[in-house]
Amino acid sequence: MHIVLLNQAFYPDVVATAQMATDLAKHLARRGHTVTAISSRSIYGKAGAVLPPTETITDVGPVPAGATTPPGQINIRRVGFSIFGKRGTLARIADFAFFYLLAALRILTIPRPDVVVGFSTPPYIALLGLFSRFFRGNKAVYWAMDLYPDVPVASGMLEPNGLVTRLLERIHRRLIRSADATVVLGRCMEGRLLAKGLPKDRIHFIPVWSDESGVQPVARADNPLRAQWGLGEAFTVMYSGNFGLGHDAETIKAAMLAFKDRADVRFVFIGGGKRRAEIEAFIAAQGLKNATYRDYVARAQLSQSLSAGDAHLISLKEGMEGLIVPSKLFGIMAAGRPALFIGHPDSEIARIIQENDCGEVVREGDAQGLIAAIERLASDSGAAMARGAKARAALLGRYDAATACAQWAKLLETL
Repeated sequence: MHIVLLNQAFYPDVVATAQMATDLAKHLARRGHTVTAISSRSIYGKAGAVLPPTETITDVGPVPAGATTPPGQINIRRVGFSIFGKRGTLARIADFAFFYLLAALRILTIPRPDVVVGFSTPPYIALLGLFSRFFRGNKAVYWAMDLYPDVPVASGMLEPNGLVTRLLERIHRRLIRSADATVVLGRCMEGRLLAKGLPKDRIHFIPVWSDESGVQPVARADNPLRAQWGLGEAFTVMYSGNFGLGHDAETIKAAMLAFKDRADVRFVFIGGGKRRAEIEAFIAAQGLKNATYRDYVARAQLSQSLSAGDAHLISLKEGMEGLIVPSKLFGIMAAGRPALFIGHPDSEIARIIQENDCGEVVREGDAQGLIAAIERLASDSGAAMARGAKARAALLGRYDAATACAQWAKLLETL
């Protein structure tokens, strides 16, 4: 089959959606399918075009045992570039519109697809799968990474019953009703869509994942990043990944203040997002010597980076559960580290942590609960390591790349 993956970010970008898309593309290619990825020439969130317009990947890894067809290849077709980056809402909308237009033109000029999988970056880009189906007869699949307009409503960017919100909600419902399949990331997200009366038979829950072979636990003594970052023997609490408006920062900041004078506890933030500047300003204003913010690391260093943390923070503002499912948990599990989740206990992340005893869950605003959880893990390294081991064990066979991508392949091949 010829399968098209339509998302703003793809290899070599390192944001979560790019990594998921790349893993899936390689898995499908190993099964003999040809994959075309239509993405942006920009690195997500940055202005300017830095990536080549075309690229082909033929090294997709070992083929499955007993495969009867040779592996396919991944053809990357990049369009446009980000003019504004993340300079504001209107600027991002302009960048999105430019990407929509060029992606629509590209999808009409590549060899006819059998299936188009549209993500949700930018929002509603999956509509191009329906657009292509009308002209070219392919199947259209919507991969709902985030729910719109629910996310901007919950963030306070849109009025719940405003005209724009109602229009966008109608478009979103039509997309799900019209798509041949919609894939959601969690049980909480599935529940949100079913509560709107959307068709259960077209909604499929396939969890996001981590590449268990690409991310593995690295012992403290063998991890060069711990020495490079000057972590010493301090218990390191890490936040790795996007820190956006949908994530709670206040509870984390309160916990950081509580450990301000503790040299044996350090906080390391890695990545970007709209709240990065806020956290950096807080660190500077409070004179926190045991906290730092770093840029994303290359995917090849992800094992070392994630393993540099002894426990990992994940946060999600309450009301966002089911609208966003942070994928960072699965990299944490692959690295064999416990997670500290700040959010509602009904969210998919909280459920996984509690079901597998691989971390702790506290509610938004419960700074004392978070402080106590960090203190428990910091004072008992054996317990922290045991929960990390449980996390790694829980990943395999359920939330690892091979298992989740096999579910994707079955769905697409059935369509």
